[in-house]
Amino acid sequence: MRRILVLLVSLSLTALSLPSCAPQKEEASRGPVKTIAIVELLQESNSFSSVPTTEAMFRSTSLLRGANIIPFSKKEKLELGGCIAAIEKLGRGEFEIVPVLKARSMSGGPLERALYDSLKKEIVSGLKKIDRLDGVYLSLHGAMGVQGLRDPEGDLLAAIRSEVSATVPVGVTFDLHANITQKRMKMATFIIGYRTNPHRDHYDVGYSAGEIIMKTIRKEVKPVMAWRKMKLLKGGGMNVDFLSPMRPIFKAMRKMEKDPRILSVSNFPVHIWLDDPELGWSTVAVTDGDRALAEKLADKIAEMNWEVRDAPHPHGSTPREAIAIARSKNIARMLGTVVFCDASDAVGTGTPGESTWILKSLVEEAADLVSYVPVRDGEAAARAYAKELNENISVSVGGKLDKTYNRPFVFTGILVHKSEGRLGKTVILRDRGVHLIITEQPDSTPRPSYFTDLGLSLWKADIVVVKNLFPFRFFYLLYNRKTVNVMTPGLSNVDVFSLDYRVIPRPIYPLDKIDSWR
Repeated sequence: MRRILVLLVSLSLTALSLPSCAPQKEEASRGPVKTIAIVELLQESNSFSSVPTTEAMFRSTSLLRGANIIPFSKKEKLELGGCIAAIEKLGRGEFEIVPVLKARSMSGGPLERALYDSLKKEIVSGLKKIDRLDGVYLSLHGAMGVQGLRDPEGDLLAAIRSEVSATVPVGVTFDLHANITQKRMKMATFIIGYRTNPHRDHYDVGYSAGEIIMKTIRKEVKPVMAWRKMKLLKGGGMNVDFLSPMRPIFKAMRKMEKDPRILSVSNFPVHIWLDDPELGWSTVAVTDGDRALAEKLADKIAEMNWEVRDAPHPHGSTPREAIAIARSKNIARMLGTVVFCDASDAVGTGTPGESTWILKSLVEEAADLVSYVPVRDGEAAARAYAKELNENISVSVGGKLDKTYNRPFVFTGILVHKSEGRLGKTVILRDRGVHLIITEQPDSTPRPSYFTDLGLSLWKADIVVVKNLFPFRFFYLLYNRKTVNVMTPGLSNVDVFSLDYRVIPRPIYPLDKIDSWR
């Protein structure tokens, strides 16, 4: 018995000392590591703004290169973070991620042409340097503008395709408000859009893109796309995904994607503040090799969109009416705050963020209420920053960038805060209950952290002014007891009849009376 035990132990030790063959066979069958490049160039433009988007605006959000991109994106948990997670989780060690550029900016006017040209050159050059390129993932917005150039995202995709083989999959994710064009459809292997508004699925969309790219490289799927461009131009709050009239449409899309033949379906109720010859709502369907099915799905979503074209926009109030509403909501203000959506200067749509119409009304009619009002004004921020805390000062704010709609307003108050961060110099001046927040760079204030990071408690505020149309409706739920959409002169007017379109396609609903979206 002892001899048998000794023999078994000896055999076991011999086996452990031998080189393992299984992993080598697996590595050999796997072949060389495949490379996926990841790129982000994301900004949303307002064609009607004369204030260009500069490199400083990208730096205030994220402008990263090389090795810094992956750790930042993992922490940020937006599109790039989702794609990275998919490759690391589902890639089985077969894929290497090569980050090229991460450039993300707050919304604004069209990009300076030289800035765009420089970023495009950097992206194409970065892809050229990759010895073996098996796939490309692009995180784009789909409503970016560039001075003197139309369809910049289509231009970027064409530049990438000129350097990348037609067999290399190029996957693109877009914001839900992207303006899909023929060039983008031709150059991309597949396109996926957000499925939520307010947007909260950036990470999930990036994850889906990463998964599809890997499956395409492995030849497990063959993406084919179909799309419909609609003669439809409607926005301004009617396309929230979990509310009527869009909720049944997004629900139907989720049901469609349960079919394994369907890789993705997207609905793009376009950014209405673009002036483009291809402007209009779009639908995109991506299937695994089944073009007829993709065509059918894109058509069905378009028909569902057309059925709700008459849905009304949310009601808007003047600043005076909004203040009266806030005063009447005593219990709401005791249990939280009233949120004023500055719908006509919504930085999230690309406006300068320097409107003073609400500020003026609060100073003149509601200084007894505690209110927080953000205004972008680099000159005023720098002047106030140079003063001492608790000093009483006067500054002229607003009306410096957009002089068509905005007017300067002289605000006198005590300097209660000053700091310097991602938005440049930031100061808070207080006049009785009115707290004026002045920053060098614009911000859409999508989350409560904009205020709380400055030491302002939303529980103590009667009124909080936000500069976005959708995100606050989700992120401010803890504090928000009443939303008031405030309409003033401004660049983000939701009434398409009042926008100065020059080159959009006609006829288009609702500007024209038409019976079909086709």
